[in-house]
Amino acid sequence: MPIDVHAHYVPRRILETLRSRGKEFGIAIIDSAAACPCLAFDHGLRVRPFFDGLLEPEAARIEKMDATGIDRQVLSLWADIFGYGLPVKQATAWHRLLNDALAETCARHPERFSWFASGPLPDAAAAARELERCVRELGACGAMVAANVEGQNLGELPLDEYWAAAQALGVPVFIHPVQAMALPRTARFGLNVVVQYTTDSALTLGSLVSSGVLDRFPALELIASHGGGSFPWLIGRFDVMHARMGKDQANVAAHKPSEYLRRLHYDTILHDPQALRYLASRVGCERIVLGSDDPFPPMDKDPLASVRAVGFDAAEARLITDDNARRLLKL
Repeated sequence: MPIDVHAHYVPRRILETLRSRGKEFGIAIIDSAAACPCLAFDHGLRVRPFFDGLLEPEAARIEKMDATGIDRQVLSLWADIFGYGLPVKQATAWHRLLNDALAETCARHPERFSWFASGPLPDAAAAARELERCVRELGACGAMVAANVEGQNLGELPLDEYWAAAQALGVPVFIHPVQAMALPRTARFGLNVVVQYTTDSALTLGSLVSSGVLDRFPALELIASHGGGSFPWLIGRFDVMHARMGKDQANVAAHKPSEYLRRLHYDTILHDPQALRYLASRVGCERIVLGSDDPFPPMDKDPLASVRAVGFDAAEARLITDDNARRLLKL
């Protein structure tokens, strides 16, 4: 019963609410010629138009899952629209709307969908309370955060109250890269999603390790998207610099970074059998979960085929496609 832990969805109720009450959230809808709206936030962020697949009817999403043999998707919102730069009061209301709408979608199809909650970072207390509400009252099986908050790495922000809440609730936090407005060097050739996103993951994972977050919260479960980005491939350089920087306020990890590789979970979205085999050799099949990134352009259109292409044995494949997610998310 394969479980896809990395899939995005935006219920249309969210856009309908913004059309009538957008000023309350500090967000405006801008309709484009392609009939796919985009969002403009009062703090200056303007998000590219929505992809059709983000807003597709629920039945269409389930039909796609059936076609690729996916039994369940764990839905999360689109990190580009998290609006971490909004004032706390507006951000809290915004994420409450996002979570309520996603919870309603999944409640209509409990046998096919689960979901990750978002929260109003960088206010750790507000985000922690929202996570508690979503898990205890709405049935969220985990959380999703962007890999940076207005350009700052997660490990450099005072988010301990949020990490503590996730640890106490026993739910994982899925870390997803974001660069809503492409940098000049990544605006062409798909470099934003190919390079910037994977770099974003590596930067924030390195910061979480080096700042001691994983030491302070030994039971905290984190899922790194896109196979951990470039983090697993740069682990030798992380180890070298960990040893040569010394133990100061910028580098307080109790162990070298490579010893934390097996503390994290990773999805399968690498688009290369040899890369996925390398990841499994470093972290073990028990730390890998299935992901598609549906419906974005770099999505894995057949994630089960990607797992088969590596040549895992039946037990390893079952861990990756089913058992790991079922255990981690308590499904």
